[in-house]
Parts: sequence; C-alpha cells; structure tokens
Amino acid sequence: MAENIGAAIGVFDSGVGGLTVVRALRRALPAEALVYLGDTARLPYGNKSPETVRRYSRLNVDFLLGRGVKLVLIACNTASAVALPALADELSVPVLGAVEPGARAAARASQSRRVGVIGTLGTVRSGAYVRALHAIDDSLAVVQHPCPLLVPLAEEGWTDDAVTVTIAERYLTELRALDPDVDTLVLGCTHYPILKPALARAAEHVFGRTLTLVDSADAMAAEAAAILGQRHALATGTGTLDCFVTDHARITELGPRFLGEDPGPVGVIDL
Repeated sequence: MAENIGAAIGVFDSGVGGLTVVRALRRALPAEALVYLGDTARLPYGNKSPETVRRYSRLNVDFLLGRGVKLVLIACNTASAVALPALADELSVPVLGAVEPGARAAARASQSRRVGVIGTLGTVRSGAYVRALHAIDDSLAVVQHPCPLLVPLAEEGWTDDAVTVTIAERYLTELRALDPDVDTLVLGCTHYPILKPALARAAEHVFGRTLTLVDSADAMAAEAAAILGQRHALATGTGTLDCFVTDHARITELGPRFLGEDPGPVGVIDL
C-alpha cells in the first residue's frame, strides 16, 4: 500500500454536518490530504428510500474515487446504515461508516453496560446503532431517542445556548425514563459534536451525574488512523483540504461552524 501514502482520504455526507468528521480527521491526522463532498442538493437522506440512498451514495463515492482517494468515510448515519454493506463489497479501497466506530467506542466506554443513543428520527428508526451495539455485545442494554430539534439549533450556531440546553434536557429526560442507569451517550448525528457543551450540561442535570459522551466523529477519525496504519498508508508532511458540495446552499455560513476553521474555496459540482 505504500504507493497510496500521498492519496487523500475521502469523506461524504448528505450535507455539511460531516465537516465535524473532517474536523476530527484534521486533529487526528494532520498530515493527510482530505476531500469532502456534501450532497447538499439532495439532503436529507433520512426520508429517502434505501434504494435511493444507495444510488446517491454510489455517486458520491464515484466522485471521491475519481479524486484518487485511498480510504472512504461515510459521515452520513443514514447512508452508513443503508449503503455501507454494498459499498464495502464493491470498493477496492477501505470504507468506514459512521455507526460502527461510535458503537465500538460506546461499548468500550460503558461501565454499567447501559448505553443511550440520540440521533435524527431516521437514524433512530433505522435501529442501526442498536444492531451495531448488540453485534459487539448482546448483553448491552441500549435505549435510543430522536432529537430532531438539535440539527437546526446546531446550524443556527446555538452551541451552548440556554435554549439548546433546555431542549436537550427535555429530550434526555425522555431518554432517562427509558433507562435511568445509562452511563454512556452516543451522539448519533454529525451535527451533534458541536453541541457537546450543551449536551454535557443537560445530561448532568437530568441524570445527576456526568455521562460519557461518545462522539462518532472522533471515533471515525481514530479508526481511520488505525486502518491506514495497518496498511502502511499514513501520510507525512502537511495536510490539505478540498471541499465540494452539490448545491452552494449555506456552506459559506455553516462550513466554518462545523469545521472549526475556514474551509477555503468550496467547489460546486453536479453529480
């Protein structure tokens, strides 16, 4: 695999939330070249049929492969749940979804063996995290709850606002009613990492103790590093970032919010 050392890591999502995964990659693997594609023209994926999500995902991957990537990360939870198995069989490069890394990190972190999952309605309905956690350890008790208002709050930049904390407390109170002994909370949406301060405060208030918050973006970055290390394909030098979207939408406003830095020029492409 040495010939792929200089190739980029490709990341795609249905929107801009996947830039939190890029942010985690920039921290964990600062020498890597990264290519990000947000399919902003066709979001959200959560209300699309599995066949449509798989078709969109293949188009996204085809674009990334055209850029010569050595590893593909699916930042979208819906695409991870629906399209990952097919893509893993079809691609000649490794592919990593959003669900399994977060599940593995949560299984390692939980001392009580009781895990909570919050996500979008589509992700929760898919049961992807429940299946992934039970595949790791079927003795884990898993409860989940949809938190649909958190995505617009993240996009508004209300990352540690009192309103955000109040809404998070409402959702987590409903989660606590399902299992008050949860000690680990999976942030099952790419938007949620930027809300970690508010979520941590809300969790401590609702549960009366500190919960371990599992950020799937950080878990994906750690596993990406491990995969490339095993394949002797880790880059050296100074990393780069190329961002693309399928519709310009609010990328200028939202990009820095989720990435934590200016993404630079963003290309608009037609898939």
